[in-house]
Amino acid sequence: AAGEKHARAKALVEELWESRSGVVSTQVLQELAVNLRRKVKKPLDAKATRDIVSDYLAWQVVVNGGDSILEALDLEARYQISFWDALVIQAAQVAGAEILYSEDLSDGQRYGTVRVKNPLMGGE
Repeated sequence: AAGEKHARAKALVEELWESRSGVVSTQVLQELAVNLRRKVKKPLDAKATRDIVSDYLAWQVVVNGGDSILEALDLEARYQISFWDALVIQAAQVAGAEILYSEDLSDGQRYGTVRVKNPLMGGE
């Protein structure tokens, strides 16, 4: 099952690269860096982590600023979700994304104009 999930995630990232439609927030890049350095089976060194994060800077990057935090607090209260999830949703809304790929939020859930899709679940 883990191998299948990895293959799905890899295929999605490749599709986003090829279509040049990937969007990522500074928060997600920060989480990626921490996970690559500390939370994977074989943690990467600082240079390897920097190289990977640097690659993702080719995508549209949504910077989380003060207004982002205030809007995320509103989303947190409105939808009863964690602040961190709300910040990801807020970034997707700012970017004009219709789909937010996440395994942490409920598949199919709508947050305004953004719909969550869990890319690791089977089927379409």
